Amino acid sequence: MEVTLLGTGDTTGTPTPGCDCDTCATARERGVERTRFSVHVRNEATDDSLLVDASPDFRHQFLREDAPLPDEILVTHIHFDHLDGLGNAYRLLDETPVHAASETDPATEESVAETVARKYDYLDPVSVVAHDPGDPFEACGFDVRLVPVTHPPLVCYGVVIESDGATLAITGDTSYDIPDVTREAFRGADLLLADGIVPASLCEYHPLGGDHHAPDGTPRTFGTKHMTTEGAESLAAELSVDRLRVVHVSHFADPEDAFGDPLAVDGERYEL
Repeated sequence: MEVTLLGTGDTTGTPTPGCDCDTCATARERGVERTRFSVHVRNEATDDSLLVDASPDFRHQFLREDAPLPDEILVTHIHFDHLDGLGNAYRLLDETPVHAASETDPATEESVAETVARKYDYLDPVSVVAHDPGDPFEACGFDVRLVPVTHPPLVCYGVVIESDGATLAITGDTSYDIPDVTREAFRGADLLLADGIVPASLCEYHPLGGDHHAPDGTPRTFGTKHMTTEGAESLAAELSVDRLRVVHVSHFADPEDAFGDPLAVDGERYEL
């Protein structure tokens, strides 16, 4: 499988519009960016493409990377930076299955699949396919599973994509409090794309501080919703993954560290 990181940023992206912080300035100087989250996975055997999350930056991402338009789409949760690019199906896509979880969210009283179907009922090309979390299904010739993560107050899912012995794991938006069943599904992955919104040092500025502290006291969760960079690194080490790229990165990281390993930027490609 060929994996292209279309969008590696958080809700505002980097550079952030109207922001003159050193990190945004450095991104402009280097000509790099982190647009809203999206991952393109192409099956080289069939030339079909699966899109994990539909970023509001859909048009820009596909033009910039010259990526094939998706044959199928998977949605991890209903936050706008992961979902609202689905409107680009209008006049661009034909007969596009959109995969999402069937589990009812207590916060919304409907599943992700039901929310997607309701919100985009005007899009004739879109057909929503609901799946029970943990149950395998096929998409674009890949073996795929949605697995639970923890991103309050909404339900959210990670993704496992397998093909020819290779495994891509994506945490989705999540705190470090990832269920054991998901940790086992991610274990030993060839590539882990893990949410890591800020370095742990910035937890002191969050109203809720940090959580899920390492033995040395380092917070592995920023507030309650996202892992820190250190949290993502701890997860990768615990699960013995082959390679980690930290995604959903904000512009609050120190500019000296914001674009170094393991923090991803848009346009990275991996062959698994």
